[in-house]
Amino acid sequence: DQSLKPQIAAPQLATNNPTLTTVALEKPFCMFDSSLRPNKSYVIYLYVMKASASAISSLVTNNNSKPLNSTFLQTRGGQLGPYKAALFNVPNCASPPKFTDVGDVNKASDVLKQYLFRVGDDGTCLYDPNFLAVCNPPLAPDTTYRFKYVLVDSTEGIMKDQTLWSDPIKTRRVKLPLKIDTWPGRRSGGMIVITSILSVLVFLLLAGLLASVSSAVMGSEDSSAETKHMSQTIQQSEPRPQLSSE
Repeated sequence: DQSLKPQIAAPQLATNNPTLTTVALEKPFCMFDSSLRPNKSYVIYLYVMKASASAISSLVTNNNSKPLNSTFLQTRGGQLGPYKAALFNVPNCASPPKFTDVGDVNKASDVLKQYLFRVGDDGTCLYDPNFLAVCNPPLAPDTTYRFKYVLVDSTEGIMKDQTLWSDPIKTRRVKLPLKIDTWPGRRSGGMIVITSILSVLVFLLLAGLLASVSSAVMGSEDSSAETKHMSQTIQQSEPRPQLSSE
């Protein structure tokens, strides 16, 4: 059904989606069933294109219906046209992953890999000279992209079916350092300044209080010593009674 198009993954399965550099999509379960033929081998190609790219350059096949092998670098990250970001097997519509298994820690990762594909998930392939597979490098932050799935006959190497381009999906914007909230309770900048001033005042108050207590204690010790000294002096100065001789 060519009215179908890639969809962003459900938030229950992919939190924080999109991120700054990735977009998690649902894999094309049951999208191409009508185009599959017995005893044939098929694969899915995923193409990525910036939404700002020209509609004229949005074709993903040549005149012979062969899918393009344009890369991220050749298209300037999708700016000049679509690039191939992934190649994977056709999802099994007869036995899709069980969403109930997502709650199982031992099965959750495998279920998500079967159900989702994360575009932009490979941060090393562009700079690895020995990397020969399809490169899926990080997307650009604060940028709108479109995505397309293509069904390819592995034997003939030609396209058999394709979806429409997805709706525009935008990656997240980088936050400025001053706007990053690192305090619990989402305190504003003004509250942070006030809190800092109050902390300094409390420190000074405690320091003054400790100084006062220390001074009072030392003054008390000096007074006690002085009183003791005076008492001894008085005792020494008092005349002793003389014994009368008989």
